[in-house]
Amino acid sequence: MRINNQLPNPKYQINSRFQTPNRKINKFGKLVIGYWLLFVFYVLVIGISSLSAQDKSTSSELITKSWEAHGKKDIENTFKYTQACIDLYKDVANKQQASLKALPINKDEIEKVNILNDVATAYFIQAESYMRQQKFGQAKEIFKVIIDKYYYAQAWDQFGWYWQVAEIAKKSIKKMETGSIELEEKKKEVSQLVTKVVLYEPGKEFPVDYEKYGEFKNVGSKNYKYVVKDQEGLSIAVGEGIYPNTSSIRWDPEFKRANKDKRLEGNLWDFVHSPDLEAAFLKWASASEPPGVRLFYTGIILEKSGLIEHAIRCYYAIVVHYPGAYGWTYFKTPWYVGQAAISKIHYLLRNNPQIGYKLVDADIKIINGFDDQIANDIIITNPGRLSKITLFDKLKPKPSADSLSIKRRIGKRKVRLVQYETGDWQLLVDNKPFMVKGVTYAPTRVGQSPHEGTLGNWMFEDFNNNTKIDGPYDAFVDKNRNNIQDSDEQPVGDFKLMQEMGVSAIRVYHHPNKVNKELLRELYNNYGIMVIMSDYLGVYALGSGAPWNPGTDYSNPEHRKNMVESVTNMVLEFKDEPYILFWLLGNENIYGVANNAKKDPDTFFKFTNEVANTIKSLDSEHPVAICSGDVLYLDKLSRHTPDIDIYGFNAYRGEYGFGFLWRQVKEEADKPAFITEFGCPAYAQGKSEDEAEELQAQYHRGSWEDIQNNMAFAEGAGNSVGGIIFEWLDEWWKGHEPSIHDKKGLWIGPFPDGTMYEEWLGVCSQGDGKLSPFLRHLRKSYYMYKNIWR
Repeated sequence: MRINNQLPNPKYQINSRFQTPNRKINKFGKLVIGYWLLFVFYVLVIGISSLSAQDKSTSSELITKSWEAHGKKDIENTFKYTQACIDLYKDVANKQQASLKALPINKDEIEKVNILNDVATAYFIQAESYMRQQKFGQAKEIFKVIIDKYYYAQAWDQFGWYWQVAEIAKKSIKKMETGSIELEEKKKEVSQLVTKVVLYEPGKEFPVDYEKYGEFKNVGSKNYKYVVKDQEGLSIAVGEGIYPNTSSIRWDPEFKRANKDKRLEGNLWDFVHSPDLEAAFLKWASASEPPGVRLFYTGIILEKSGLIEHAIRCYYAIVVHYPGAYGWTYFKTPWYVGQAAISKIHYLLRNNPQIGYKLVDADIKIINGFDDQIANDIIITNPGRLSKITLFDKLKPKPSADSLSIKRRIGKRKVRLVQYETGDWQLLVDNKPFMVKGVTYAPTRVGQSPHEGTLGNWMFEDFNNNTKIDGPYDAFVDKNRNNIQDSDEQPVGDFKLMQEMGVSAIRVYHHPNKVNKELLRELYNNYGIMVIMSDYLGVYALGSGAPWNPGTDYSNPEHRKNMVESVTNMVLEFKDEPYILFWLLGNENIYGVANNAKKDPDTFFKFTNEVANTIKSLDSEHPVAICSGDVLYLDKLSRHTPDIDIYGFNAYRGEYGFGFLWRQVKEEADKPAFITEFGCPAYAQGKSEDEAEELQAQYHRGSWEDIQNNMAFAEGAGNSVGGIIFEWLDEWWKGHEPSIHDKKGLWIGPFPDGTMYEEWLGVCSQGDGKLSPFLRHLRKSYYMYKNIWR
């Protein structure tokens, strides 16, 4: 609100105040009054201008206030703040839109036109408000303004991604006109012919003996390199499409045929998920991408064609020739291709035991590799070797807890951590090994949304008024998937379904909603499932008392005090509850959503350690864990949090698991670790429901096998204590419209079609949503876990 619009007109006030009818004023008096009036006018104008400048909110501040008002259904303030944003910044937004020739892709480009984004969002909020009021004509008019004038604007979603405002505006118009927001899937722009790769030159050796064709120099140092001495011999050995055999691809008859048939036309990245695997291989093997990246995606395509040995050759060529290769994630953090290639080889050999080989001693260590820069990286490489598995390897006995001495103990009573002389870690409950076979459980009724202030509290919801909590006790399995509750489909409840699946723990936050302690006691006493009790520690500005923008400041004394108080209340309220497994702090705060942890990770981690000590002063019986964002700033996490007992990471890396994460935690901190969040959507563009479910199950299987392979006394790092699936049930509000199961991809990642669909992550679905929150379709991933967890 502008102050000078609130003040009376100065000129009118001054003139009216000093009119003195029936009195004569001499010239001197008039002169004095005139100068005095001029002075007062000057002071008022300057003061008003100064106040206006001070009160002029930024576009981002106005949008934050707009969303808050919209969420509270405060129509007056919704339009007050949105219109202020439009009036103040529309001209700048128009200029920023005119300056663009294409949709900004990365975060830096998007933030350069933040005023464009905010003005378009202001219009969008107004249109949404009109929709709520059933004023569809006015809503359409405003949506069309966005579509026509601000088509490159993007809005930041509080959960970590951008969405194109004009595209959602189109969906909203479609919803008003047809009752559905589902738009036609974008037509595939690359070949959709179903093929497999047939190699023209399949390679003569497996594994390739690189020492025959060149020399490894400075192995285990930053000066490592492999010098090729017999390029022709090595090319024949590795086969088509693998360095240095990069030219024979163009002599492949299939390349000539595909080129003639125009099957190689289109964007290179669209070929990664094309069913025309032959065209995808030819396209990628001949691409001009950096060689390490090119080889990695060529390997993925070979995997899909079932050419596992050739894929392993491809991945190993990265390790030998391009160990420092890198790419960038959607979130602008480095992706180290060489490390991923090693992890891929281990995954393929583990899942194809008939090959009969193992990868030995291969390691790529990246000093300074935990930040979001690559300029300071130092690459230390040992390419290792592929070694044949012997009978001794197969018969070699594994160590067991009974035969080993304990090196370290954390905790004394029910829940404890122990580290054995081998360096392996175990979590114990009642003196028995406990594996975190966890799931994020927050069943949300279709139509509810935190964006609209309608998200309920599942712990108390009883929509059918039978005195039972809906999800835990009244959920039923729609066995034939007809979206009707047939007579033989009686309520069984999620708690029972999770017990049958083998779940040992769920992850719960004690705020912002009230926790139903009696319900959690029933979960533990009747179903044997424990609870990881969590505090957000300022992420999303929760617990700190900070506004969303700029969010929690971990150096702010008031914010710190509020967060310590929140955690203290949590511990005092729940520490004597029998279901508590351990405490968990944060939720990938390091990504900086409504907080400054990414900008100042040192302060954040130091504060987290202080909070851990506060917990331990109140409760010595339960370990303390942190939930961080993958291994970003792992070095700082290790340096500043000696009193955190367990390291947890939200990580979405692909079906091969979590790569070097376990080893890196062991080397940096020597702590037990678990995956606080992992998962995969059960939707993929161009795939049937059944096919997409199978792909989701494969992803989960590979992820869990990696978690298990790194547990105590297994082949890996020995520090894994489990993982938490994200999530139990699809949540329909995450894409945009909470009453529609949206198929909008939210960000790019290692998923079945290369895209994350946040509304499809459940191991259970809600069917068509009409019987929410009761109906459950159990997906293939549910049965996969039931098979391996029980």
